[in-house]
Amino acid sequence: MKGKLIIFAAPSGSGKSTIINWLMQEHPELNMHFSISCTSRAPRGTEQHGVEYFFLTPEEFRAKIANDEFVEYEEVYADRYYGTLKSQVEKQLEQGENVVFDVDVHGAMNIKKAYGSQAISVFIQPPSIEELRRRLNGRATDAPEVIEQRIERAEYELSFAPKFDTVVVNDDLQEAKENALQKIAQFLGITNS
Repeated sequence: MKGKLIIFAAPSGSGKSTIINWLMQEHPELNMHFSISCTSRAPRGTEQHGVEYFFLTPEEFRAKIANDEFVEYEEVYADRYYGTLKSQVEKQLEQGENVVFDVDVHGAMNIKKAYGSQAISVFIQPPSIEELRRRLNGRATDAPEVIEQRIERAEYELSFAPKFDTVVVNDDLQEAKENALQKIAQFLGITNS
């Protein structure tokens, strides 16, 4: 059976990665797999081409953009691209894998538009901007001005929530995990999970 697409987006600090990792590790019945993305950055450490990423030169990346080969892509910095090839997604779907995307709101909208009912878009929402600020401060990984930039970005991203198929409010992490599980299992047609 052909796989489906599960698209996640959320403001930084919403708990998206925690929820995705829990779903993938604790619920193998969901058969969720990340797509292998492309990047124009050099491999780090023991990263291998075709395992963690497909490593391309900026020129190769731009040629694939020109050929409309990406489901979504972003130029994060000058000549530093990240993106997902349509061919890679199709290959994984044909193998019956449910392909997971952890992208920004624009990437999520583009993927959903391209795949329609074959995809579910899930927005992980913090309970409030104040709580998000508290979480980002609690991480103690960012300078105050970086946190303020993330808060501004979060306010912008929150305006996209109504455009998603489902919104999971992460007020209580365990409840948010169970809510996400229920919605995704329902979308995939998996019962008794």
